[in-house]
Amino acid sequence: MFKNINITEAFAKPIEKIGKDWTLISAGDINNFNMMTASWGGVGFLWNKPVAFIFVRPNRYTFEFIEKQPVFTLSFFAPEDKHILSYCGSHSGRNEDKAKACNLSVIATSSNSISFKEAQMYFECRKLYAQDMDENLFIDKAPLSQWYGKDPLHRVYVGEILNAMAK
Repeated sequence: MFKNINITEAFAKPIEKIGKDWTLISAGDINNFNMMTASWGGVGFLWNKPVAFIFVRPNRYTFEFIEKQPVFTLSFFAPEDKHILSYCGSHSGRNEDKAKACNLSVIATSSNSISFKEAQMYFECRKLYAQDMDENLFIDKAPLSQWYGKDPLHRVYVGEILNAMAK
């Protein structure tokens, strides 16, 4: 079903893949996990490793899982499945089983994290670095009022992409 692919082949259009198509960030194991939709993040190369970076607010349920686990996954879906990402971005796993609500089949990854049978591609990412955003470090202050207001600032995670898997 899924095969390991070269990371450089996986992300021909990285800005479009996350910013326009979105991704599901997941953490936990097959018995206890959560996922959230993200349209902010990216991929790159840091410390001689292919990496993904994500932004998660501490009030998100998924945050608790990312904090406890050494690995998170980014799952990418076909354009016709964007309704799944819309649903997962507007409902909390604290209140319901989002995988069940979206008819998603959870699969275990080689790193004991999770992804979904319905995904077209997923990345397994081992956490390398995490840091809370600091309003004093914003050079351009506009995002503070535009995106945060009373909401908490994000924690940034950098994860080494261990495996890029695609159908």
